[in-house]
Amino acid sequence: MYRLLVISLLALLCSFSSFGQPHKGTEDILDKMLLANEYFMKKWPDPSVTVITNKERTSNLWTRGVYYEGLMSLYAIEKNPEYLQYALDWAEGNNWSLRFGKESRHADPMCAGQTYLDLYLMDPRPERIADLKFAVDRMVNSELSDDWTWIDALQMAMPVFARFAVLEDNSIYSERMFELYLHSKNIEGGGLYNIEEHLWWRDKDFVPPYKTPGGLNCYWSRGNGWVILALARVMDILPESDPHYSEYKKTYLEMMNALLPLQRKDGFWNVSLTDPTHFGGPELSGTALFVYGMAWGLNKGWLNKKEFKKPMNKGWAAMAKCVHSNGMLGFVQGTGKEPKDGQPLSYDKKPDFEDYGLGCFLLAGTELWKYRSGS
Repeated sequence: MYRLLVISLLALLCSFSSFGQPHKGTEDILDKMLLANEYFMKKWPDPSVTVITNKERTSNLWTRGVYYEGLMSLYAIEKNPEYLQYALDWAEGNNWSLRFGKESRHADPMCAGQTYLDLYLMDPRPERIADLKFAVDRMVNSELSDDWTWIDALQMAMPVFARFAVLEDNSIYSERMFELYLHSKNIEGGGLYNIEEHLWWRDKDFVPPYKTPGGLNCYWSRGNGWVILALARVMDILPESDPHYSEYKKTYLEMMNALLPLQRKDGFWNVSLTDPTHFGGPELSGTALFVYGMAWGLNKGWLNKKEFKKPMNKGWAAMAKCVHSNGMLGFVQGTGKEPKDGQPLSYDKKPDFEDYGLGCFLLAGTELWKYRSGS
């Protein structure tokens, strides 16, 4: 049932043609994205070099994978050949490999595979996805379904499984993905999704009885943003006839409605979503993923414009103020798993990694650009 999806996916990703001339209300969005991306590309002229923070890591790590998700989205509306070459240099410099090797079942390294797949669709050379396919096939042919024990994993890996379902015209990939997803949602730690508040605990460490200092459930902003991104990207890939599409759509809509009243007056969301006294304040990465989710849902016609358009624009306006004159992004929470990590945040503070925050920013900006341009 996926064959027609393969054709349309190939047409989209093989061309990545520009959407055309700027539309009123989109110029500033594009300018901010170009500026922020230029800052990063100048800072990392060779994208394949190792990344050194508290230790040395190869550049096919998840943080860089999220950046390239954003870059490929930007390339879809701004067909700059330097962007495509930058992605190719990164992938080739890492030999199209996964950070922990093709034998690993870990979700994080698969994030790089999302861009490997994009580049494969433009030029289908088998070596571009050989390691990735080996890793995914190994999981598909296993009976284990308890790998994704933290919600970030959904965004890192789910779109890869969905893409192989379409490429191979084989629902075994999407069915295995659904089993892994259900374990995270309903089984891990008693279920990481709160069916009453429609938000996700990051992992079992935060399931009650754990509470914030204010006595509330602890929902991490960026973690919930990862789930929004995962669901949207999966639904962009799979046909609506997929037997589990309605589950993804239902959960996405529940989450978007739950997030709406949690937005701060300044347009941001707190890193601890329901407790403003728990490291409250501006934070870009989670906010960007929620703005992306709103723009994506409005583009699909699934969200009410009267309810979501103003919060979406307000969120983008807040994010735009985080862009320095040189393109650096402020108020990005560093890597971690909970509100306290990377604190305190500020306009001038650089996080431990600058790539994933930019990726989130580019994903939000391109989706908002599409909405305002009517594309």
